[in-house]
Amino acid sequence: MSRRPLNPNVLLVLGFAGLIGLGTALLSLPWATADGRGAPWLVALFTATSAVCVTGLAVVDTGSYWSHAGQWTVMGLIQLGGFGLMTAATLLGLAVNRQMRLGSRLLLQAENRSLCVGDVRGVALVVLTVTLSVEALTALVLALRFALGHGMPWGEAAWQGLFHAVSAFNNAGFSTWSDGLMRFVGDAWVLLPIMTALVVGGLGFPVMHEWWSRWRQPRRGARASIHSVLTLWGTLLLLLGGAAVLLGSEWHHTLADQPLGTKLLAALFTSASARTAGFNAVDIGALSTESLVLHYALMFVGGGSAGTAGGVKITTVFVLLLIVWSEIRGLQDVEFRRRRIDAGSQRQALTVLVLSAAVVVLATLVLVPMTPFPLEKVLFEVISAFATVGLSTGITPQLPPAGQGVLIVLMFLGRVGIVTLAVALARQHGQRPFRYPEEKPLVG
Repeated sequence: MSRRPLNPNVLLVLGFAGLIGLGTALLSLPWATADGRGAPWLVALFTATSAVCVTGLAVVDTGSYWSHAGQWTVMGLIQLGGFGLMTAATLLGLAVNRQMRLGSRLLLQAENRSLCVGDVRGVALVVLTVTLSVEALTALVLALRFALGHGMPWGEAAWQGLFHAVSAFNNAGFSTWSDGLMRFVGDAWVLLPIMTALVVGGLGFPVMHEWWSRWRQPRRGARASIHSVLTLWGTLLLLLGGAAVLLGSEWHHTLADQPLGTKLLAALFTSASARTAGFNAVDIGALSTESLVLHYALMFVGGGSAGTAGGVKITTVFVLLLIVWSEIRGLQDVEFRRRRIDAGSQRQALTVLVLSAAVVVLATLVLVPMTPFPLEKVLFEVISAFATVGLSTGITPQLPPAGQGVLIVLMFLGRVGIVTLAVALARQHGQRPFRYPEEKPLVG
């Protein structure tokens, strides 16, 4: 009897779960902690999940609790989680066998959500090239700045530059400093390279692959895909719009004592980081209510699809906005740039939004009775965990073990994806050979 091949979505879920398990085991060993005693299993599990899911939430201080070997382990988990466990495995197979079987292509397609199987190899190579290039350049700039501008020894500067470059490109938000990046709030040579890395990583690998191909083989009159246009314009709109709102709400609050240049830089960096990265250049716990509400929206939306960013994704939100706009205009089809958006994409966008909102609401209802913290802070942590952002108002280490367990589940769901997990657990796939009669219920 021939064995039925395992669904790529199932392998994706099991791969991330296995990597989290391996990370938990490594971080539990004595050499991983600064005191040489090893981390309790919940601390190790939470940190491993946060690293693999490129979230950045932490229950202990990364720089002081973990040893140098432990920090290297965290960085390795971030790289594998952000780069994609299945992507890395497929590239390794390419290097050894110099060929890609159909099963490997399907597996990588599930990880990167590329548009067709034939594009998977190209996407994988672009992922590798862009990842190594951006991380190396960012690490170099940061190391030079830390050594020449802040007086760090060259070895320490190189390590800090590498760690924060990997954390930035993979949108993880882990930092070895207890105050995050608040000490560099006015330093453009630190914040701008990190912001550039996290924005590039958050665009998504299909966008990178498309523009890489257009650069290598320019075709006159070639149109950019709807996915690429929505992602790029959506990123720019959210980045500048979020910065403007933050600037207005924090001008006389957390940024009151800062010069104009620092205010502009801090607002721009915070807006970029809020969508998925998790680095903080200002005290998140001290933000005004208006800024916290803005963070809810930016974190929930997130970045581009099939990248290192979290959230429901930019294209999901903008496809839904196009559906609403088309309905208002009375159009039969959802159109954008003289192209129709297929019904399958519309249903998928609606499914992602509804399921994600349901998970956030349910997790909030579970967490609120467990903690003495106000709803606005609990909701912030929930969205931050599910959207794999990593920003915190400071309550995560104070949550009870059950509460931290809820955040672990949220981080895993946010990284693997609600739809991917649902498909992986489904037993039957395919279309029915029949359709029921149509009926139109009253809506609104």
